[in-house]
Amino acid sequence: MAAQRLDERAPFGAGPNAAQAAIEHLGYVQIDTINVIERCHHHILFSRIPDYSRADLAQLQSQSKSIFEYWTHALSYVPSADFRFFGAAMQKFRDTPSTWFGSVTTAEVKAMTQRLLNEGPLSIRDIEDDVLVEKTHAWGSKKPSKRVLQLMFFQGLVTISERAGMLKTYELTHRHFEWQTPPRRATEQQTANYLLDRALKAQGFVSLASVCHLNAGMKKAASEAIEARVRRKQLVAVALEGAEKIAHWAKPETLETEHSIDPELVHILSPFDPLIILRKRLEMVFDYSHVFEAYVPAAKRKYGYFALPVLIGDRVAAVVDLKTDRSTKTLKVQHFVWRETPTAESKAAIDAELGRFESFQLRG
Repeated sequence: MAAQRLDERAPFGAGPNAAQAAIEHLGYVQIDTINVIERCHHHILFSRIPDYSRADLAQLQSQSKSIFEYWTHALSYVPSADFRFFGAAMQKFRDTPSTWFGSVTTAEVKAMTQRLLNEGPLSIRDIEDDVLVEKTHAWGSKKPSKRVLQLMFFQGLVTISERAGMLKTYELTHRHFEWQTPPRRATEQQTANYLLDRALKAQGFVSLASVCHLNAGMKKAASEAIEARVRRKQLVAVALEGAEKIAHWAKPETLETEHSIDPELVHILSPFDPLIILRKRLEMVFDYSHVFEAYVPAAKRKYGYFALPVLIGDRVAAVVDLKTDRSTKTLKVQHFVWRETPTAESKAAIDAELGRFESFQLRG
């Protein structure tokens, strides 16, 4: 809880600097297109910054340029200072583009590069001369240029310089960051240590799976980084009750630090919050198994279409399915399930947090 900075109400302060500090501490903040309630990148930051404003994130991305978008385990906001640790992934997309991008050619990439040089940053809406094609999947586009830009994004040739909702504006990476030369690409060993440090900061204690979440290709290098630190006594092995067969490690100073958490502090968390997204770890620590039930048939749902875990202190005390009705400016509770016998204080604390969350959802 302390590593996730959910042990107090406002650990990062307020304003753009708070959003920057939160992203740097967590290592990444996941981006998602689902808009049942507030999109998860804003929700995650709000959970740790009570006075968070959506404009704070836009300022960091487009003005100070201190964060950028790239793929971690999913599309995420990442500190720009960490750009070099994604260089190997970008190079892989240049060497062997995924079949997801279909028949994008080198000539198309060169043509789009020249167009950006001539016209400046572009969104897909700015491109009006495409010969439209049929969509190949529900999330696709009839404009071939979109797939070209997507490939260039993964190759690191362009970055997303601005985001308005889900509309992305693409700019040449070197021009966006005003680089004379790009950051030097990190080695595999450096990247493994980066992933390990990122996990230790945001998780407190780690397993190999939590360090390399959905990144199996880095497990060997990360395992070697862990073993090296254990030999130097910078990490110690720890056992998690009920999961003794899974190896975990922590810094000695982490185990020596005492923390206190307000037992009535309430957080309504996004299903994509970094505390929630590591599902197996969540179940081991909190005895709560979260399923994203939007993909579950309605008749089989236990908690609801867009269920959100509710923390009270350090317990997942309830799960609430919420939906924002923007026409009536209300936050609707579709379903509410207690996972413990509630006290009057717990009920009042959750009611107050739902009111605060509703205000955030509906303010401009």
